[in-house]
Amino acid sequence: MASWRRMTGAYTMLSLLLSASAAIAVIDHFAIPTTWFSNFKYGESYSYGMVSVVNEFTHDPEAFTQGLVYGGNDTLFESTGLYGKSSVRKVALHTGKVETLLKINDSIFGEGLTLFGERLFQVAWLQKTGFIYDCNDLSKVGEFMHQMNDGWGLATDGKVLFGSDGSSTLYQMDPHTFKILSKHVVYYEGHEVKYLNELEFVNGEVWANVLGVDCIVRISPKDGRVIGWILLQNLRDQAVAPGNQKQKVLNGIAWDSERKRIFVTGKLWSKLYEIKVVPIKKPIEEGFIEQLCLSPLGSESLRGSHQL
Repeated sequence: MASWRRMTGAYTMLSLLLSASAAIAVIDHFAIPTTWFSNFKYGESYSYGMVSVVNEFTHDPEAFTQGLVYGGNDTLFESTGLYGKSSVRKVALHTGKVETLLKINDSIFGEGLTLFGERLFQVAWLQKTGFIYDCNDLSKVGEFMHQMNDGWGLATDGKVLFGSDGSSTLYQMDPHTFKILSKHVVYYEGHEVKYLNELEFVNGEVWANVLGVDCIVRISPKDGRVIGWILLQNLRDQAVAPGNQKQKVLNGIAWDSERKRIFVTGKLWSKLYEIKVVPIKKPIEEGFIEQLCLSPLGSESLRGSHQL
């Protein structure tokens, strides 16, 4: 864990980067800049970005968000956690209203969620059993067994399932047999990127929340290499509901591939944001990302207390 002095320095640097990024205006209103993706070449450099808010929406401050999926027609599907409070829900984007809710058995701690065809797939913490729901009415239609060490995050490109188990490993699974097709340990500058959490497949990349920090890591699904980082510290304080000040964990990424929109939220956040990503063009100081994004809160005890 980084010392408070080092963390203070990191946040000071972050503030400077925020100021510098505010001057960048060449970006499409809804889309992530296509040049940001096309200009990147593997092995040459990483891409770094801040975010600005396009829209903000109401989010249930009692929702302990573990998985977030865009379902089309301004609808989100969300998986929430905590024993006795876990659920799968269908949510109206513009109002935040929970239109349909399926409460999960009290013995299950809900985790990552993804939409594959007409089916929602959900994993559970400390279990290798997952659950399948009909996306139209959220009725449970089946269960599955996966081969990850634990259930944290899920995403799909429409062909395979991507999974995380709280380690630094990104898995690819067959969506029919749930057998592991491949797995890659994710590294940044020689450091394992541990505590990979909620996942989303975005424009050919896997994006992952890292538990305990307000950073999203962008990962190549081909080989698990880190493509870049997105820093979201500027959202945290304004998103946390009164009375939940200890709950500041970013968790939840949803991608609207048709309109090129990104949505993010967090555990017990009172807001959900549509964001645009603004590239940071100033050089990143050596060690800055390691201090800020490689889970400074993520000691081994954090893995055992996923109820953060």
